[in-house]
Amino acid sequence: MNCPYCSSENFKVLESRDSLDSIRRRRECDKCGKRFTTYEKIAIDLMVIKKDGRKEPFSTDKLRKGISLALEKRPFTADNVDEIVKSIERELKKLKSHEVSSKIIGDRVIRKLKAIDHVAYMRFASVYKDFEKVDDFKEELKILAK
Repeated sequence: MNCPYCSSENFKVLESRDSLDSIRRRRECDKCGKRFTTYEKIAIDLMVIKKDGRKEPFSTDKLRKGISLALEKRPFTADNVDEIVKSIERELKKLKSHEVSSKIIGDRVIRKLKAIDHVAYMRFASVYKDFEKVDDFKEELKILAK
């Protein structure tokens, strides 16, 4: 990392603040004396075990895309989607294992969508639960109506 003002590689950290998602550091350049702030995003070192047994790295973008598709044309903003994604990420960070099944992630998404929007829930559930016929939708609607 270099100073954004003079490109020096020598600076000191004046202050650090941790949050669940990132670390904010206030820095001062030893050469020019200017101060600047950096943010370090905390990466989830998590592998997802797919239904077929394959493993792939956890992708925040993939999670965001699935939730966004379910909430498309519903009264929700990108900020709402980001809140759901961050909430699920926080839950996953608390897990003891570095591997998690796609079912656990899907169950968390389903639970959150069910609480905020039934249409989005049904959209996501139809793909997640692999609905094949109209009766699958009817059964899920009966459960949802209770």
